[in-house]
Amino acid sequence: MTTRPEANEATSYYSLYIDRIASDNIVAVLESQLTETINFLQAISEEESLYRYAPDKWSMRQLLNHVNDTERVFLFRAFWFARGFPDELPSYDQEVAAATANADEFSWASHIEDFRAVRGSTLTFFRNLPDDAWSRSGIASGNRVTVRALAYILAGHVAHHAAVLKEKYLTNAARV
Repeated sequence: MTTRPEANEATSYYSLYIDRIASDNIVAVLESQLTETINFLQAISEEESLYRYAPDKWSMRQLLNHVNDTERVFLFRAFWFARGFPDELPSYDQEVAAATANADEFSWASHIEDFRAVRGSTLTFFRNLPDDAWSRSGIASGNRVTVRALAYILAGHVAHHAAVLKEKYLTNAARV
């Protein structure tokens, strides 16, 4: 189906996410993350999900909302480029999105269900992607990126934030 992206398929910043994924089968990774991530998130209580490990950091609800929003944006980029649209796409400012989402007003369970729905859409898209579309590319945020790299970025972004939850949120006062 596809192979790992080459270093020139995304700006170097995204290696933070791409390098978290070792597999050549990105669709299988995206599928396994769905179940694994939901199981992990469901072990966090509604009360715990409001925890911030520092006053200026997002709550767990805000973090998961960010993961969901970012998946939507990067999936749209993959769709745009895979379908051959030539227009450059704008930057995505996570702080603007987070500030207006009011994520703490919605239940943790609703954020988990949102993850399930968004990832389901991601999977449907990538499962049905023609082989030649994986190598198509376009410009987003002023940088060229391939559809293949976007799939790896999506998976790596979830892996990155799951690690942040484990290392920064769930080892401290949230579990005390």
